[in-house]
Amino acid sequence: MDEMPNQVCTICGEQRIAGQVWFLLAESPWEDKLRILQWQDRLANREGVYRACSPAHVQELVTHWMTMGTLDYPFANSGPAMARSRRTIASVPVVEEPVTAGVRQVGEISVDRESMGHVLDENPEALQFILDELSDALERETESTLARFESVGHFSGGSLRHM
Repeated sequence: MDEMPNQVCTICGEQRIAGQVWFLLAESPWEDKLRILQWQDRLANREGVYRACSPAHVQELVTHWMTMGTLDYPFANSGPAMARSRRTIASVPVVEEPVTAGVRQVGEISVDRESMGHVLDENPEALQFILDELSDALERETESTLARFESVGHFSGGSLRHM
């Protein structure tokens, strides 16, 4: 498939090259859930979907979401594809949840916002356990995807990002 325009990492602004192992993140604000998804070109430029070029940048977005309650990263590189999913109608925000049906989910995080605030106030290191588990899952996903590319001959070295 041809490369889609404006497929840049939400954190660093790096342009995606076809074949690189990247991740997509989508939040469900009504349920306080965050889905981490396998890359899919058709979904990458939809409103409310955030792109991450590495497990480290997924973690940065997850940390921001857990502490701030939104994926709207404050210093994100933005372009036409980074339009916010929130619109205002008569001063009431309308949040549109992206449709992610048919996309393989790598992981999902669900939080109770009130409890999360108390936990982070009392023990900020509690977040580290969640991030460590997430990191392990993302590394396994990256290695698995790299192995699939190598086994079918789609990887000629150097074009896949692994951190």
